[in-house]
Amino acid sequence: MRKIIILGSSGSIGVQALDVIRANPRRFELVGLGVGSNRVLLAEQAAEFGVEHTAVGIDEAVQLVQDVDADVVLNGITGSIGLGPTLATLERGTTLALANKESLIVGGDLVTRLAKPGQIVPVDSEHSAIAQALRSGTDDEVRRLVLTASGGPFRGRSRESLVDVTPGDALAHPTWDMGLVITTNSATLVNKGLEVIEAHLLFDVDYDRIDVVVHPQSMIHSMVEFVDGSTIAQASPPDMRLPISLGLDWPNRVAAAGRPIDWTAAQTWTFEPLDEQAFPAIRLAKQVGRAGGEYPAVFNAANEQAVAAFHAGRIGFLDIVDTVREVVEQHEASGPVTLESLAAAEQAARRAADARIERRSADR
Repeated sequence: MRKIIILGSSGSIGVQALDVIRANPRRFELVGLGVGSNRVLLAEQAAEFGVEHTAVGIDEAVQLVQDVDADVVLNGITGSIGLGPTLATLERGTTLALANKESLIVGGDLVTRLAKPGQIVPVDSEHSAIAQALRSGTDDEVRRLVLTASGGPFRGRSRESLVDVTPGDALAHPTWDMGLVITTNSATLVNKGLEVIEAHLLFDVDYDRIDVVVHPQSMIHSMVEFVDGSTIAQASPPDMRLPISLGLDWPNRVAAAGRPIDWTAAQTWTFEPLDEQAFPAIRLAKQVGRAGGEYPAVFNAANEQAVAAFHAGRIGFLDIVDTVREVVEQHEASGPVTLESLAAAEQAARRAADARIERRSADR
């Protein structure tokens, strides 16, 4: 039986992880829960699962990881604030089931240097798919990774047609039910850009060997192309409980964690090239990833400010990535990366983004 800590138990990933644990009481023991602020739900969850150790806020989450013995910590926190619990988990030597991609992207080498081989198990559906497919060959047999993207609510739209889209339009994702920030990031494809950086850091594959293809049906979650011309794809109906279950018990599969494909029903899966003119976020993310250091933190922080401003009606949809690009291009790295330098870079990026947002808002 694996002992599990869930951080972010009030969010979508955390709630679905509890579904997996609830369905497998002889396989998993929940020993810790952490939320950002929802004490009422935390108390309900702790009572249901008989959990004694709980945390509210990041500082308590870090302390929970340090104090409570567990086999796996599922980091389902949203945003770069999840970096502290990620580092604490790795320092303790516990397996990290990582749904908090921002902590890896922002932490970069701080995270990868600390992680032991196999200690980080990805929970994002795309990276879980790649991890599964990579078991079909050796590292030197991999030619490229191919991440699939649904294309979001604006797939097929030209850049010009996106000028007047509303926050409501951006939140109308055709496949996934996610929070405001992640859903908006899926509409701009910033989320896929972050996933490209994450794939590079997780699997040590160069950026020029990581591609993105638009797959609207979201049935194939990503692919690995091997040197002999073979491509291995992981396919399943969209359901985060499947990659979550693998994160909790990697590399073992949990029966009935997700729904299988109904192969008796007619269906069509399509693939389309990425329109980088309409959606420049992935090209920018690769540029940021290659630069490394503080730049992914700057990219992420500026995007969070721009997304908030968009939903407040202060800037337009296209202004989100344009603002991020301008902040990234004007940033000057301060030197060796530390937790302190990353925090300072994020703060500077937020200020720079806010200044540009203010100018754009005044012009609207």
